[in-house]
Amino acid sequence: MFKKILVANRGEIALRIQRACRELGVKAVMVYSEADKEAKYVKLAEEAVCIGPAASPLSYLNMPAIISAAEVTDAEAIHPGYGFLSENADFAERVEKSGFQFIGPTPESIRIMGDKVSAKQAMIRAGVPCVPGSEGELPDDPVQIRRIAKAVGYPVIIKAAGGGGGRGMRVVHTEAALINAVQMTKAEAGAAFGNPAVYMEKFLQNPRHIEIQILADKFKNAVYLGERDCSMQRRHQKVIEEAPAPGIPRKLIDKIGERCVAACKKIGYRGAGTFEFLFENGEFYFIEMNTRVQVEHPVTEWVTGIDIVKTQIMVAAGEKLPFTQRQIEIRGHAIECRINAEDPFKFTPSPGRVTSWHMPGGPGVRVDSHVYNNYFVPPNYDSMIGKLIVHGDTREQALARMQTALNETVIEGINTNVPLHRELMVDAKFMQGGTNIHYLEHWLSQHKR
Repeated sequence: MFKKILVANRGEIALRIQRACRELGVKAVMVYSEADKEAKYVKLAEEAVCIGPAASPLSYLNMPAIISAAEVTDAEAIHPGYGFLSENADFAERVEKSGFQFIGPTPESIRIMGDKVSAKQAMIRAGVPCVPGSEGELPDDPVQIRRIAKAVGYPVIIKAAGGGGGRGMRVVHTEAALINAVQMTKAEAGAAFGNPAVYMEKFLQNPRHIEIQILADKFKNAVYLGERDCSMQRRHQKVIEEAPAPGIPRKLIDKIGERCVAACKKIGYRGAGTFEFLFENGEFYFIEMNTRVQVEHPVTEWVTGIDIVKTQIMVAAGEKLPFTQRQIEIRGHAIECRINAEDPFKFTPSPGRVTSWHMPGGPGVRVDSHVYNNYFVPPNYDSMIGKLIVHGDTREQALARMQTALNETVIEGINTNVPLHRELMVDAKFMQGGTNIHYLEHWLSQHKR
């Protein structure tokens, strides 16, 4: 096991990794920007290093500053968390060339899965079902593009090969709009991701977003930890997640889970990862793989009893997975609400001083947050300030616990989306389970404030 790990991230995930290190008896070095010097995990740190000013490119995206911080503190490994540099193959490569262990997959795995075209091709080879579409990058010839779209069938969606976070996508309903949409998406992709390559997929009308959590070690052992339903989304950003997915037969989950495990073994994957699927009419269609820990990992931890972050660290240190597929059981139901510093219905960011912070408790309630009373939420980063997660023996009990927990939550001084979550938890369709990825957008359009 490592003696010291540098945590190359901020916010709630930095605190989450710090806690995992403490349980493993590993020292954690926390890095922070000037805007984050008052963060809880910095105050709790045994060692902390300022890596630059507030702007992300000068701090959390500054590879030389992070590697220098690891060097001066004698860290042995770097945990990237999620976001920032967590899925940057060049960073993983630089970390390992500098003599540190990257707590995540190999740079090669990140490259394969980070490019949506190569990821899709790898999954097809591994027997994982994919959304019908172009076999690879779209050609430049408009005649060929039209021919591919006709074969796939309208509506289609044009996606950036290097995209992510809901950016670099455009839905096309008619042939007349096709070529212009491809050209615009290419231009956006080049500007946003430095890669103008785009591909085409069939646009599924009413799918759910289901993901399979996997863990793998370097000895080609791999397991899947059930599934999560992340269909409650706004602008392709997840708002509520739950495990297991309501109403999907276990045999279907086991079948797709086994294929994900086989794919991991085929590409020599190590660490934590998530296969994301669209699910419609009883069929799974692969869309992408995230080669890092996910924001919503706590719901899986709660229904399986497995600490995903600790396992990530153990696997990176060269240990074998401490469990087999047969030992993994799904117990009860877990729901997570992302708490964002924003207007609950207009979604405008709301940074500022938190004048009152009271989080709920009781059986089956977990709060992952770096915020505290009098903390200043900086305007420089993502608006998420925490996660409220509950667990119950049944989905009905989990819903009741989340309703109670949200009603107990008090955050003053800034706006948050807690009022939105309170309304969604008593929405008849959500309570029934199985809403599709368009449901929340439709709900918001019907409940304008």
